[in-house]
Amino acid sequence: MEKLLFVAIAPGVAFALILYLTDRYDREPLGLLLKIFILGALSVIPTILVESLLSAMNVFTGLLAIAFTSFVIAGFTEEFFKRLVVVKYALYNKAFNEKLDGIVYCAISALGFATVENVMYVVFRYSANPYVGILRGLLSVPAHMLFGVTMGYYLSLAKYAETEEEGQKYYKLSLYVPILLHGIFDFILMAEINWLMGIFIPFVIALWIYNLKKLGEYRTLSKNNFYDIKYKK
Repeated sequence: MEKLLFVAIAPGVAFALILYLTDRYDREPLGLLLKIFILGALSVIPTILVESLLSAMNVFTGLLAIAFTSFVIAGFTEEFFKRLVVVKYALYNKAFNEKLDGIVYCAISALGFATVENVMYVVFRYSANPYVGILRGLLSVPAHMLFGVTMGYYLSLAKYAETEEEGQKYYKLSLYVPILLHGIFDFILMAEINWLMGIFIPFVIALWIYNLKKLGEYRTLSKNNFYDIKYKK
């Protein structure tokens, strides 16, 4: 049990640490990051309740049922509650003072969620299969983080938008785009269609490239802001 618990928790904690170290120029308060991680983990509770309700409404069959599960039950519900944590407890905090912060907080919330979800799968649901923990550590946990990076990218654009209209557009995209990516990820795995499975790895690679580019963009801004302030002093 202890080994399975370690396997389940380690990926989320490791990625959270990497994110913290990535934000090297204006690091977020550890207390706030820990709060967001824990609240992200606790967001599993309302997520399960809503997913149960939506599952009872899934009257579809075949691929439509899988699509409803992927994009609505899992994609919408999980991304909604992960984002809600950041909107309620970080978005308007004074520590959220640059665009990179949106990525950090959303990814940390997502990793909190993913860690608890991982424990549920690895320790309880599939404890007899040690490979589940390895696969989820390589695929599912990083995927949640990457959805969080996308979410944070657009949430920061919303926060620092020049007009209210532009802000509303990016605020909506901070939910819609992660839902889309999450839904595609789950649908490919759940549909078990050969040609779809053939594009799964390219999709995951594209997901990494897409989000690392966004992370790099905001990290560069953070670096430039840091040196601009230092130079002015």
